[in-house]
Amino acid sequence: MFLLAWTLLLAWLPAPAAAQSRPGAAVTQMRLEQAEDGVYLSAAVQFELPSLVEEVLDKGIAIYFVAEAEMYQERWYWTDRKVAQVTRHMRLAYQPLTRRWRLNVSPVPITGAAGFGISLNQNFDSLGDALEAIKRIGRLRMGDAAEIGDDPLHQVTFRFRLDTSQLPRPFQIGVVGQADWNISAERTARLALEKQR
Repeated sequence: MFLLAWTLLLAWLPAPAAAQSRPGAAVTQMRLEQAEDGVYLSAAVQFELPSLVEEVLDKGIAIYFVAEAEMYQERWYWTDRKVAQVTRHMRLAYQPLTRRWRLNVSPVPITGAAGFGISLNQNFDSLGDALEAIKRIGRLRMGDAAEIGDDPLHQVTFRFRLDTSQLPRPFQIGVVGQADWNISAERTARLALEKQR
C-alpha cells in the first residue's frame, strides 16, 4: 500500500526543469551551390547548449561536434546511388588563460596533436559567438560537378551531432543515458543545384 501511494505521489509531481521538454536540435536550412571548383553544401543548425555541457566547457574540457552530408543519385530501377560524402569535425574549448573560446575545424577527427595539424583555428570572445560559428555549416565540398551529375534535383542527407565518443573516458561513462548530451539533428531533402553568382 505504501509503495502504491508513493508511486502515485511521484506521478503527480511536476517534472524537474531539466527533464521538462526542451526543444531539440533542428536543421533549419540547406543549400546546394555549384562553383567553378566543385559543388558545395551549406546548412544551418539550431540548438541550445544545455547548462551541464556549459559547465564541462567552463572547466576547460573540450567538446566535439560532427557534421556529415551524403548526396544520392536517384534511380528508378534500383536503390539510390551515393555519389558524394563529406564530414566536418569541430572541437570547441575554453582557454582559461586568455579567457577566449577556441574552435578547431577539420575534415578528419581531431585527436591528439595529429588532428590539429590540418585544422582551421578560430578564437572567439564569447561562447555565444563560438556557437553561432558552429551552427552555420558553410561550404562543405561535396565533389566535382562531373562526379555529382547534372540532375536538376539532388537528394541530400545532412546530419549534425555532439560527438561524446571523443570526450575523456570518465565523461563518456557519465554521459550514458543523459538527455543533456544528446544534441543531434538530421534532415533529408531534394535540393536544386544553384549556380554561384
